[in-house]
Amino acid sequence: MYTQQELAAIDRSYFAVIVADEYDVTLMSLNTRHMWQLHNVELPDGEVTVLFHKHHASDPYHLQGKRKTMSRAIRDIKNHDEYQLNGRKPVRRH
Repeated sequence: MYTQQELAAIDRSYFAVIVADEYDVTLMSLNTRHMWQLHNVELPDGEVTVLFHKHHASDPYHLQGKRKTMSRAIRDIKNHDEYQLNGRKPVRRH
């Protein structure tokens, strides 16, 4: 379950917060306009944040990954934004 402290720590100058409750957070990056869903799953051995992503509001979400904490997921979102904003490098295939 996300704590009130974790929810309050979301950088609202970086994200538009669409939903923020104990189990689900929906964010839109103000830099890329990409949408993100963070879902908290409580497991017997701890918690995990499942991270979903889409490029446009009309797109379906796809699984982006799993992280141990919300703060790690948010750091990964910011890294993804940096990658997007700096231009994707084409993958060289041999």
